[in-house]
Amino acid sequence: MNDRTFLQHDAILELIEGMARLLRRQMEERGVERPAMIGIHTGGVWVARQLHALLQIEDPLGELDISFYRDDFTRIGMNPQVRPSKIPFEVEKRHIVLVDDVIQSGRTVRAALNEIFDFGRPASILLATLIERNGRELPIQPDVSGLRPPLAAEEHIRLEGPDPLLLRIGGHGRRRKGS
Repeated sequence: MNDRTFLQHDAILELIEGMARLLRRQMEERGVERPAMIGIHTGGVWVARQLHALLQIEDPLGELDISFYRDDFTRIGMNPQVRPSKIPFEVEKRHIVLVDDVIQSGRTVRAALNEIFDFGRPASILLATLIERNGRELPIQPDVSGLRPPLAAEEHIRLEGPDPLLLRIGGHGRRRKGS
C-alpha cells in the first residue's frame, strides 16, 4: 500500500482547535448549555478527547463502539477489538456533541445514532467530524468538520494515533470501515 502522510500532529491539533471554535459558536447560537460529548471508537474518541478539553465540558467523555449497530458488518467484517460503549451520563433530554474522525458514507454515524437512542432520547445532537469526504450514501451531514480534502474515489483517508495523531491517505487496497 502506498500510504502517504497528509497531516501531522500539530496541524491536526490546529484543525481541532478550529472545530472547537465552530462548535462553541453553534452551541451559543442554539442556546445549548452543559453539552455532553460522545466519541466514536477509535479515531472519533481521539478527536473527542481534544475537543472535550478545549470546550471544558463538565461531564466525562462518552465512548461508543458501534460494531454491532452497523448495517454492513457482513460486508466489511467484524472489528476484532469490539469494546463496550461507555456513556457515563444521562442521555435523556441532553444536548450531545457526537464526534467521529472521518465521515464518508454516513453509516457509522447512523449506527452511532441508533446506539445513542438505546440509551435515551437526547434533546439534540451536533455532529463534528475531523474529515468530511465525498461518498455519502445516507443523508447525514456534519454540523462541524475540520477539513474536506479533495480525494479521488479510490483513495481512503484514516486517522492514526493517538500520540502522535497522523492523517494518512492511501489508494487502492483494503478500505477502512465506511464512516
